[in-house]
Amino acid sequence: MISLLASNPVLPSPFLGYKLSSGNFKRLAPNRVCLAPRNFKAKCTMDTSYGGGNVSKFPRSSVWDPYKRLGISTDASEEEVWSARNFLLDQYAGHERNVESIEAAFEKILMTSFLKRKKTKINLKSRLKKKVEESPPWVKNLISFVELPPNVIIIRRLFLFAFMACWSVNSPAEGGPAFQVALSLMACMYFLYDKTKSLARASIIGLGSLVVGWICGSCLVPMIPSVLIQPTWTLELLTSLVAYVFLFAGCTFLK
Repeated sequence: MISLLASNPVLPSPFLGYKLSSGNFKRLAPNRVCLAPRNFKAKCTMDTSYGGGNVSKFPRSSVWDPYKRLGISTDASEEEVWSARNFLLDQYAGHERNVESIEAAFEKILMTSFLKRKKTKINLKSRLKKKVEESPPWVKNLISFVELPPNVIIIRRLFLFAFMACWSVNSPAEGGPAFQVALSLMACMYFLYDKTKSLARASIIGLGSLVVGWICGSCLVPMIPSVLIQPTWTLELLTSLVAYVFLFAGCTFLK
């Protein structure tokens, strides 16, 4: 019987999992099956690590704290978080459980950072609102005249007055850019009338913005160093540039 088995290396099912050695049967380790003769080196099939190959298991996969799992501090910057995540993914690539554990910690850190930034913005708005409510009555009345329009309106009006400023600089006149200032004033009054539906209110705010801007420009322009001013730029031109800023602010943010 033993000689018959030695001559035929393919064992029938009752002997599957046994190896002949010196006439005795020896039980192999679980999950190993030898199908080669005793004169050859046996090649056995063995279980590999989960996820593939010889990739080692991530040692901190069971750590609950996502920062400790990635091996970084709680005050790490966003660049450090990304670097730690990429480094660990490269080191433990090919192991599904490792990748899932690393990505879960990374996503949890990003979500925590997002919620913290969102909460900070909400707190700033609440604090600002509280400061306004605690301010004196005259401050509240002054703030009630100010509004923040949509970004599209701000950009359009900023482009218009910037065009007027460039036109004034590129087409200087002896008496100053009177025509461009007049057009800017009419545009400011039009925008105010479209918003308030009151011609008187639009005229007062528009003229007031021009007067305040012209006065501020007359006071600020002489303080600018002469090396920063082109020789062709007159006092009237520089003052009109300041007035454009006040006209833009008046028709955009006042109501």
